[in-house]
Amino acid sequence: MAETTDSSCVYKNPDAPVEARVQDLLSRMTLQEKIGQVTQIERSVASHDVLTDYFIGSVQSGAGSWPFEDAKSSDWADMIDGFQRSALASRLGIPIIYGTDAVHGNNNVYGATIFPHNISLGATRDADLVKRIGAVTALEVRASGIHWTFAPCVAVLGDPRWGRCYESYGEAAKIVSEMSSFISGLQGEPPEEHPNGYPFLAGRNNLIACAKHFVGDGGTDKGLSEGNTIASYEDLERIHVAPYVNCISQGVCTVMASFSSWNGSRLHSDYYLLTEVLKQKLGFKGFLVSDCDGLETISEPQGSDNRNCVKLGINAGIDMVMVPFKYQQFIEDLTDLVESGEVPMARINDAVERILKVKFVAGLFEYPLTDRSLLPTVGCKEHREVAREAVRKSLVLLKNGKNDDKPFLPLDRTAKRILVVGTHADNLGNQCGGWTKTKSGQSGKITIGTTLLDAIKAAVGDKTEVIYEKTPSKETLASCEDFSYAIVALGEPPYAEMRGDNAELTIPLNGNNIVTAVAEKIPTLVILFTGRPMVLEMPVLEKTEALVAAWFPGTEGQGMADVIFGDYDFEGKLPVSWFKRVDQLPLNVDGNFYDPLFPLGFGLNCNSGSLV
Repeated sequence: MAETTDSSCVYKNPDAPVEARVQDLLSRMTLQEKIGQVTQIERSVASHDVLTDYFIGSVQSGAGSWPFEDAKSSDWADMIDGFQRSALASRLGIPIIYGTDAVHGNNNVYGATIFPHNISLGATRDADLVKRIGAVTALEVRASGIHWTFAPCVAVLGDPRWGRCYESYGEAAKIVSEMSSFISGLQGEPPEEHPNGYPFLAGRNNLIACAKHFVGDGGTDKGLSEGNTIASYEDLERIHVAPYVNCISQGVCTVMASFSSWNGSRLHSDYYLLTEVLKQKLGFKGFLVSDCDGLETISEPQGSDNRNCVKLGINAGIDMVMVPFKYQQFIEDLTDLVESGEVPMARINDAVERILKVKFVAGLFEYPLTDRSLLPTVGCKEHREVAREAVRKSLVLLKNGKNDDKPFLPLDRTAKRILVVGTHADNLGNQCGGWTKTKSGQSGKITIGTTLLDAIKAAVGDKTEVIYEKTPSKETLASCEDFSYAIVALGEPPYAEMRGDNAELTIPLNGNNIVTAVAEKIPTLVILFTGRPMVLEMPVLEKTEALVAAWFPGTEGQGMADVIFGDYDFEGKLPVSWFKRVDQLPLNVDGNFYDPLFPLGFGLNCNSGSLV
């Protein structure tokens, strides 16, 4: 059982300075307890005995790892509070910190508000909106008992062939840095006198953030996931390190190391970048976490010589290690490395100090269990309105009318008959994209929300007939004169990480041909659901009346109807350059041969027909 409270236990005194509490607790810990704190395991292997016998410091839910399918926030809270009670029953009563990938809302949880992905938010250029999204996300995640999200991704995008393209806010370091306001939304905004680099959390309703993936993950050669970023240090610092300066100034509590390499050096074992740059030069005083099984990437072939990988990763500066299932081997290896002197005790103490610091700053010792009063906020109307606003502001109008003097949008909501076509018109999973319910996402009605088709039907007049076909039939196209206009909604299916790496970037499922077939017969608006620019063939560009990039907008499809029917004008601007051909990639706005289809920052509006 946990030690009883007495006056000598400084770490149990909430009024004592954080550093004094950290040093007091550290002085009481055995080596086994310290190593337990640097260990993070997956919830499916967590149990009372595991948590107490190994003194585990953190538990996480991998994407798609739920208490049970369609579990609600209260079910998550029950599970996590159970884990927490086990941790509190250990000798020193150190609470766990529970983490998850809540990257666009609490996206593992059924019924949560799902926001547009980061690429969409980069299109808004609205740092205040992104901060408000962070605050909403914090409430919904904390309602489920979770303390920590592995977000935001502050990668600067170098190549849209990368499978994590939509996790980036854009291709310019300035855009990404500005959108890192998400951290202040999650954690709260530190006061002016707050020491730079020191972790900060405003209160119980705030959520521990994690800036990721340090560093250069968006700049890999040919956009390969977990690939190699080839760059001088000066370019790495100017482009990829730059957003972390903003994150650290906001008191970000944690940073995650990247799976990728820099000039052939694996980030998870790069002492220079992890310790000398991040911790010393930038002054980051929170803790550095590995990516999932990240230490295994150090060796060639990956997963070989685990002991040496642990040695290299910990000595390079990794403080907490995600070892979801192989935690026993990790603990055994690290214990042996410390006892043999290959990993200095000073390095272990530094890692544990950083982890405990965040736990004290976050108030986990005082408030280890879920605040159930937050449960009514999950998926509430006010939160969904923020997501709807984000959808409206993220839409980018790429074309409006075949002639500049004859705009096609906004659409007539009193039209007699409308044709709606496409794989994404009535599919909430496709609309949300990856990292929704599971890592790669799923198609279909996977949670609570409003599809584009739902939103169109709600927006038009009572006398308007809306005909929906996933794929347009010959009979429908033959009766084209019956339709005032068509809306074609298509794009990429959900995906994530390596499964999203794509060297071709063509619209899937014969998308270009479907657009052309409809647009040849009926005046057509095309809405593209995608995590990145795609190849737009000339017939699509020529035959369509209007073209909108909707990205992956999340659960609130009404935001699209708000804009295409004219209740609001378009505000979005491209956060990435839209290429003409994949053989142009990577396309650099500062390069000598910059010749995009639509440049970085492009976006039209309806009212003036000019650029936003």
